[in-house]
Amino acid sequence: MDVRQTIEAVEQWLRTFVLSEWTFYQFGIIAIGYLAASFLASRTEPALESKARRIKGNPDLLRVIIAFMRRLKWLFLAIGLWLANVALTQTTWPSRRWLVSTALTLTAAWFIISVLTKIIRNPTLSRIVAIFSWSYVALYALRLDDPVLSALDGLAVNLGAVRLSLLLVVKAVVLAVTLIWVAVLVGNVLSHWVQRSGDLSPSIKVLISKFIKIGLIIIAGAIALSATGIDLTALTVFSGAVGVGIGFGLQKVVSNFISGIIILLDKSIKPGDTITLGDTFGSIRDLRSRFVSVITRDGKEYLIPNEDFISQQVVNWSFSSDYVRIDVDFGTAYDSDPHEVVSIAIATASTVDRVANHYKAPVCWLTCFGASSLDFRLRFWISDPANGLTNVRGQVLMALWDAFKQAEISIPFPHREIIMRTPVEIKQSREA
Repeated sequence: MDVRQTIEAVEQWLRTFVLSEWTFYQFGIIAIGYLAASFLASRTEPALESKARRIKGNPDLLRVIIAFMRRLKWLFLAIGLWLANVALTQTTWPSRRWLVSTALTLTAAWFIISVLTKIIRNPTLSRIVAIFSWSYVALYALRLDDPVLSALDGLAVNLGAVRLSLLLVVKAVVLAVTLIWVAVLVGNVLSHWVQRSGDLSPSIKVLISKFIKIGLIIIAGAIALSATGIDLTALTVFSGAVGVGIGFGLQKVVSNFISGIIILLDKSIKPGDTITLGDTFGSIRDLRSRFVSVITRDGKEYLIPNEDFISQQVVNWSFSSDYVRIDVDFGTAYDSDPHEVVSIAIATASTVDRVANHYKAPVCWLTCFGASSLDFRLRFWISDPANGLTNVRGQVLMALWDAFKQAEISIPFPHREIIMRTPVEIKQSREA
């Protein structure tokens, strides 16, 4: 076919499809459908969205439902175009409804893709996935997918016996991201199922969840590479470089990862335990592959590497039992009866709510004849160290203060005497 025949074919296509009166009819149908769909959506979206927001306990489902409600315009437009396409199919030739049929495909595809991609929590990533997915559907609907794919496949370089094309890279990236995202989603679902089990300890639950997620991600990556035609045996070439990288650059990462597995296996700590590591005192919130999340009483969240729990001394206040003994030291004047002081101290500590009287009763001992006081030590037990230690000490001391004041038992304070070795003359100045 020469250039003249090509031009004549293009002119014939323009007269038949683009400049045809049926093309303008179809544009009119699409425009009217869009206006009608926008009007209906503006009337129905607010009421349906207010009802949907009453859903509690499932934020992912709520996000998808809200996305569905906010895209009712495209749903109504797809329904209208489908009705118009059915009517045109019954009354005219297929060539006179191609524009409506194509618009129906693109509209329905955008509605479905834009709703389903809301499962992705990251708004930017969700938007990117929606646009790329719809673009591929648009190319397929317009029958432009083969030329575009051929052009991408033509942009290639040869690396020895391996031909690396842009199409292969795009397919590998898309498949890997999709499969890994699905693997993470399935892993989260299985992890929630494991966490609800009442027969497993918290450490075993976390360990099983981590193995499930890591295993699914590895399987997803292998499937993505195999599906794109990449020979997995070729990756052995890079094993030496990867080993060197792990040995040097990723030493701490691997160390923390292995330490996390050891922590889970020996059950030394678990979520909910109250621990002290160095100057950090708090409750373990979560165990991750690289670090342990510890929340202190002042609301700070420390991300402590797993390696520190292996190499440093850790105080686990609730390792074998949740009960913790607390000592409170105080003193009274020498004119007080120590037997009465001990009785009042024990009775007073028993009245504090957090003191575990059912576990072990408080005890009080006279420990020392101090320089200016009788020194006592009050010991009691609590069952909730995660709620703080200083506050319960303060509550007991305040209760002791009130009880001693009522019993007229004084708490001494040191007195100091100053002895002058030479006489001191005191003169009083007179104002003029």
